[in-house]
Amino acid sequence: MRIRDIGLPEESAAYLESGGYDSLYPPQAECVRAGLLEGRSVLVSAPTASGKTLIATLAMLGHLAGGRRATLYLSPLRALATEKYAEFGGIASRHAGVRVGVSTGDYDSRDRRPGPGSITIMTNEKLDSTLRHDAGWAGEVGLIVVDEIHLLGDPYRGATLEMILSRFRQRGDVQIVGLSATISNA
Repeated sequence: MRIRDIGLPEESAAYLESGGYDSLYPPQAECVRAGLLEGRSVLVSAPTASGKTLIATLAMLGHLAGGRRATLYLSPLRALATEKYAEFGGIASRHAGVRVGVSTGDYDSRDRRPGPGSITIMTNEKLDSTLRHDAGWAGEVGLIVVDEIHLLGDPYRGATLEMILSRFRQRGDVQIVGLSATISNA
């Protein structure tokens, strides 16, 4: 399946092509066929370096193309969040009105709230803390990408991620894209 054939707007297809993407690997194409670009939630279990980040990028571009609400990208580690911030910054540079931000560390009341057309990268614990202090903006979120979703089973950090996702799933109108290289029998 070619990037040009999946229904993204021209600026999104051009952005991906400028990054060297011409066609999708089978797991990426399967996600598109499963409704990734139409707002359907998916769980992706694929090996490291098999293109899970492109699946996340496709979900975000599809979400933004639909004029939808804010996007959250959850990372279990600050270093990974910073890496994704640098990686996804290109989306903002090629798409008018899109903002990409990163928010890690302790709760700070000065943190910007995600808004329409935004991609905010957060650690799981930062989002949990932020929601506990000011959940007013939670309704503005329409897509959550969860990197390392297998941490749901972690005895120390899994409950935090489970509570976050349960809170958003309860609304029924949030697309969740879960990414993992280690989930067996997904």
